[in-house]
Parts: sequence; C-alpha cells; structure tokens
Amino acid sequence: MKDDLKGVGIWGQRHYQHLKVTKPSVIGVMRLNGSLNSYLQQVNEQADEMCFQLVKQLAKQEGVTEDLKRRDQMAWVGAMNNIRDRVNEIVLNEVIFV
Repeated sequence: MKDDLKGVGIWGQRHYQHLKVTKPSVIGVMRLNGSLNSYLQQVNEQADEMCFQLVKQLAKQEGVTEDLKRRDQMAWVGAMNNIRDRVNEIVLNEVIFV
C-alpha cells in the first residue's frame, strides 16, 4: 500500500522510510487508526526545531557570526556547512532513527 506523504516534510519522510524497514507493523497500526500523517508531521516539526536550535547554538559557540560572513564569506560558508552536516547527523540519530 502506498501512503500519501504530502505535507510531511523531509524529516517525516526519512522517519517513515526508517519505520518501513525496521517496524512495518507500526506503520500498519497507524494507517488503521488514521494517525500516520499527523505523527510524521510531528516528527518533522520536532526535527526542524531541533535543527534550527542546534545550528544557532553551535554557530554561536564556534564564533560563526555575521561579522565573519562579511569579512570572509568562504570561511563562513565552510563553517556553516560543517555545522549543518553535524546537526543533520545528530537529528538523524536522536529523532529519525529511533
């Protein structure tokens, strides 16, 4: 059966794929009681908020500021990409793959 995942977001879709592989019966139960999309939307919102907060926190800790962006754009881009990659790994391990 194909699920309609419109409006779920990337994190919700990743969590859905994880559940599909590891816990297909959970998806089946949620399909039956009609809670699959709302659950995946909640996961997506939680992951988005965690990403936003962690990026902001790590950028502050590591001194990746708007001043750095004005002075050295390439250094700022590299630092922000590094932070985003680390944050994505954290979110995947703490929210998505649970």
